[in-house]
Amino acid sequence: MIVGMKRVVAWLALLCLTCFAVQPAMAQSMLRDAETEAWLSDISRPLFQAAGLSPANAKVVLIQDPSINAFVAGGQIVYIHTGLLDAADSANQVQGVIAHEIGHIVGGHAVFQNDGGYTNISILSLLLGVAAIAAGSPEAGTGMMMMGQRAAMGKYLAYSRVQESSADAAGARYLGTAGISGKGMLGFFNKLTKQMHSYGYYSTSPEVDPFAQTHPMSQQRVETLTADLQANAAWNKPINQDFETRFKRIQAKLRGYVNEPKATLRLYPPSDESLPAHYARAYAYHKSGYPDQAAAETSALVKAAPNDPYFLELEGQILLESGKPAEALAPLREATRRSNSQPLIAATFGHALIATEDKANLAEAESVLRQAVARDRENPFAWVNLGTVYDRKGDQARTALATAERSNLVGDTRTALISARAAMNGLPQGSSDWIRAQDIMMVSQTAMEEDKRNKRRGN
Repeated sequence: MIVGMKRVVAWLALLCLTCFAVQPAMAQSMLRDAETEAWLSDISRPLFQAAGLSPANAKVVLIQDPSINAFVAGGQIVYIHTGLLDAADSANQVQGVIAHEIGHIVGGHAVFQNDGGYTNISILSLLLGVAAIAAGSPEAGTGMMMMGQRAAMGKYLAYSRVQESSADAAGARYLGTAGISGKGMLGFFNKLTKQMHSYGYYSTSPEVDPFAQTHPMSQQRVETLTADLQANAAWNKPINQDFETRFKRIQAKLRGYVNEPKATLRLYPPSDESLPAHYARAYAYHKSGYPDQAAAETSALVKAAPNDPYFLELEGQILLESGKPAEALAPLREATRRSNSQPLIAATFGHALIATEDKANLAEAESVLRQAVARDRENPFAWVNLGTVYDRKGDQARTALATAERSNLVGDTRTALISARAAMNGLPQGSSDWIRAQDIMMVSQTAMEEDKRNKRRGN
């Protein structure tokens, strides 16, 4: 009996692994950066439009993950890993990936889907297997479970390959409609093909089964797409050089922020005087605790482009995080102004105003932060800082509301519920803030009740 139960646990674990894709994207680490988000919005806008989607309701989100991957998870959002931006050679390649993922969105190929029926097969086989084991036939039970898992996996893989091929074809159409060359899409697939060769993926060994893959083999995808993309009028269209220049900057800053400093300095040695190299080294030095070197790299950037809001943002951020909030105010104020009060930059400026510990700065901090959350409510950092302003002003009701907003964003339903109720008790009934607190309270209460029901079902 003990052996049988171990097998049940093992197959339960396998079931969880085969359903890995249902993990919500928000469970991963979302990386937000004003410059990167603006660039992703600009390069994806024509592709969303070509697919018949409104850019106002669709976006590309960056996930901090070193793997080369992109995916959709329901809705009109494309998630891209930082590892993909690190591996890409051009903005045009990234556009090719985005076009492919938009193909999944339009095709309804969200990773949560189970239209292929493989989830039902897997669960049914698991239940039959457990029943057989409970009846005293552990070998028969595990055999049923194994057969069911193989059937489920085979059906899933076949279904996934169809989805991937469909997304390829759709992505190629969107690139053509948007007037964007498909060379980047093919270039990125070729890059993947080379990597697969380097890992021995294209071996002649019978152990390599092209049907045991969720995606078609990359070389096969290249061959299928090449004719269609080359026949399109956009094939030889020059790529957008502004997008490419911005990509090199963003790629460098991401490498400096995400990678180990030694790796960054190998890619961008001090002898490299380009703007991307200064960008990467500034983050690398700051990350490794060398404020003087980081400041020197940032000074080089600001000297080269004194009106660039993202260079000014970095200068202010380094000063702020080096314990010099008063000195950080000037560059952050200018960065906020020159970026048209971009919410992420404005939130950092608001934080610096608070960090000066000067009560004279509270009014400006409140104004800056209120504007930031009005334009981007999905920024927990901004809500924390706005709550701090209200707390220092003695406005406990709005402090509670800011806490409720922040907790609601990060999934802390209990704190969101308690804080929303506290806010409602202190705000004028019927006011816009009171109504917002009521909304958060109702959403949080519903979520907590659903969680309790799920726990009871589990028991």
